[in-house]
Amino acid sequence: MKTTPADQLILEQIEIGPMQNFTYLVGSKQTREVVIVDPAWDIDALLDHVAELDYQLVGALVTHYHPDHIGGAFANHEIEGLAELIAKKPVRSYAHKLEVDGVKKITGLSDSDLRAVESGDTLSIGDIEVEFLHTPGHTPGSQCFRVKNTLVSGDTLFINGCGRVDLPGSNPDDMFRSLQHLCSLPDETILLPGHNYSNVPTATLAETKAQNSYLQVKDLAGWRGLMGH
Repeated sequence: MKTTPADQLILEQIEIGPMQNFTYLVGSKQTREVVIVDPAWDIDALLDHVAELDYQLVGALVTHYHPDHIGGAFANHEIEGLAELIAKKPVRSYAHKLEVDGVKKITGLSDSDLRAVESGDTLSIGDIEVEFLHTPGHTPGSQCFRVKNTLVSGDTLFINGCGRVDLPGSNPDDMFRSLQHLCSLPDETILLPGHNYSNVPTATLAETKAQNSYLQVKDLAGWRGLMGH
């Protein structure tokens, strides 16, 4: 990972939409380039915010393909998301290779709009480096983004829970392994989840481990018992 000073990092958490989604701006203060994580619900408001701050939007990062995170049809409604963003600001979107087909199906985007990534790949935004971490379970291609001492975790890990594993494409055993992997990150890592489902918007990984019962299960048998499998 690059060793750019932490004070050069742009990292803003934005709550948006009726499902308490968090989207994020991540980028470099030096170059004022940013990417947006999981753009949805009100694309004009997000783009206006980027413009007001005099940032240059250079990409979008996808945690997973569910419409409340990237737009598309949901419960008889159409949610704005990646398609509307790219129509107004043609930037590349980055999704895990196992999630690309789902993203295309939900949003109508084409291969040329998307960059397929794998776990361990990195993306430079100016002098800031983002590491992609594949964390399947909620969906096959769910991924988190590690930036310095922060982890943008999407719907893999919440402060007091984890993503659902009873949806099409979900896998409880994969979720257990993904959560165990995230538990191996440094305790001082700051968790930035995909929804505001807690009474606090962020927590350290140590704080999350202390209060999140899903992180306190140490073996697969215990996990299956907790999940009712």
